[in-house]
Amino acid sequence: MGDFYQNGIITTLHNLSHRPLPELEQELLRFSRSRPMGLILPSLFSELEGEALPAIVEHLREVPYLTEIVIGLDRADEAQYRQALEFFGRLPQHHRVLWNDGPRLRALDAELQAQDLAPREQGKGRNVWYCMGYTLASDRAESVALHDCDITTYDRAMLARLIYPVANPQFNYEFCKGYYARVADGKINGRVSRLLVTPLLRALKKTLGEMEYLDYMDSFRYPLAGEFSFRRDVLTDIRIPSDWGLEIGVLSEVYRNYANNRLCQADIADVYDHKHQDMSVDDDSQGLSKMSVDIAKALFRKLATRGVTFNSETFRSLKATYYRIALDFVETYHNDAVMNGLSLDIHSEERAVEMFAQNIMTAGEAFLVNPMERPFIPSWSRVVSAIPDVLERLLDAVEQDNKEYGPRA
Repeated sequence: MGDFYQNGIITTLHNLSHRPLPELEQELLRFSRSRPMGLILPSLFSELEGEALPAIVEHLREVPYLTEIVIGLDRADEAQYRQALEFFGRLPQHHRVLWNDGPRLRALDAELQAQDLAPREQGKGRNVWYCMGYTLASDRAESVALHDCDITTYDRAMLARLIYPVANPQFNYEFCKGYYARVADGKINGRVSRLLVTPLLRALKKTLGEMEYLDYMDSFRYPLAGEFSFRRDVLTDIRIPSDWGLEIGVLSEVYRNYANNRLCQADIADVYDHKHQDMSVDDDSQGLSKMSVDIAKALFRKLATRGVTFNSETFRSLKATYYRIALDFVETYHNDAVMNGLSLDIHSEERAVEMFAQNIMTAGEAFLVNPMERPFIPSWSRVVSAIPDVLERLLDAVEQDNKEYGPRA
């Protein structure tokens, strides 16, 4: 059970009473009459064959208030797309599967690429971006939630608490970030958030001085959570990264576009676990190593847009400051774990800190070598300005795929 303390400059909506799920869902069903709700699920085909997604779909079948579910499917051939249509066919809500590797969406993507309007690399960011475009095109949902497909502790109460702040007509929130304690199987997880993001934000404050943007980012209890919800109009102007900086990029974009009182974070789960990435200590092109580089670069780029000047000396000072702060956090989390009867391996924690410290330098050097890198996918408003009928064509491509490859009536 959370407390009622408000930390930082973003409203925190706690789970103070474990309100019964039927009561929450009944309210959401009432809200849906005036504010229809949707859900975006970015998925790899391989997740259909795992344990998490089949269980998630079973939970979603019982959700009464969703008007639409949009599934982005990556890394699937034709047979696998057909399998996905059958797999998600058990959902009673209106739903569509975007076959991102299919010929129709590939053709549209190639046209956007030719005008430098499409995502430049594969990944979750690209998947989410096309799902956002379809959501705009279908115009079925006013409030939309997004969560990952590898959550092994999923419960539909998580979705109810995630979408409630942007679904309640009496609230004025445009965006809600989910958070939770990353504790499962007797261990404290969430190393990238605990040992990279928070210490790095504190180190940036010490190195660069206090600024509202850093206070804002430091207000989120779990900034790397892949669960967030938003009002439909957020989708039009947001620019998201296509790499592991997605979550940091989304938070930065809503900070740029909205006043702080239109943003919030909500406690959505007591227990949360998902598929874990390898550390990849010796390879910064994959695993947590790549993730840490992308996240650090996302922060540096955003600070540069706010007038911060970086050089090699800045990054050396930042690395040293980060390292000391992060090591102190290792002790803090160890003591917290011991008091709660949980395990925490100090050696592996400090190895992670050492890798993250090196990757801060790697990210800094990459930023200095290529400061004009454009990692953000253009906003849908820009794409529509260049190709006015693009959303209608995206909608038509998805409908044609569904009609051609779907199960025969």
